[in-house]
Amino acid sequence: MGERKGSLRRLRHHGSACLYIPLHRLKVVLPNYPPVPQQLEWGEFFANGLPPDVLDVGCGEGGFLRRFAAEHPESNILGLEVRKALVEWLAECIRQEGLPNAAVLWYSVVNGLPFLADGSIERIFYLFPDPWPKKRHHKRRALTPFVLQEFARVLRPEGVLYIATDFPPLDAYHREVLEASGLFRYEYVQEDVDWGLPQSDREAACRRRGIPYVRMRCYVVKT
Repeated sequence: MGERKGSLRRLRHHGSACLYIPLHRLKVVLPNYPPVPQQLEWGEFFANGLPPDVLDVGCGEGGFLRRFAAEHPESNILGLEVRKALVEWLAECIRQEGLPNAAVLWYSVVNGLPFLADGSIERIFYLFPDPWPKKRHHKRRALTPFVLQEFARVLRPEGVLYIATDFPPLDAYHREVLEASGLFRYEYVQEDVDWGLPQSDREAACRRRGIPYVRMRCYVVKT
């Protein structure tokens, strides 16, 4: 992709702690908490008016999202991001770059995906999420049993969940949650040709710095 458009204000790496807690568990809902829509008008997001068939959960600055959209014009990719200022900046980048099949939503995935139909998503990307390394912050990790249930619900039978991280304890946590759920089988992917995706910004940074990382493909277990 080209140079980033406009000015991205200096943002805190993390949003407020409440953003990572489901809405129904909050005693007080602050103004900076993202809405939890039950349905969305997809014509406001994508030029073809169709719903997304690809999700990028925690899309951040959207480098991966924008590259994927450019390489896959046949797919509608929706990014989910909890930091509102970043969402607004990324939406403007998408507009300026003329990507009719890319969109971003200010949203916290811990509330599930009520606006997506069962079996409607081909691929979900959960790439290099915040590891929340301190034990007291583990509750902020988004890949919970409930979120996994939602991923399994919205994925097509042949759909794939992609996970990547450069933090080994988080990889262990992902395996633990996946195995406990019984909803997915997974495999690690070593070779780029097998992975078959554009690099995320974090993956590129890991390569430049020689930081090891792992990539995982997860498939819904057929019942």
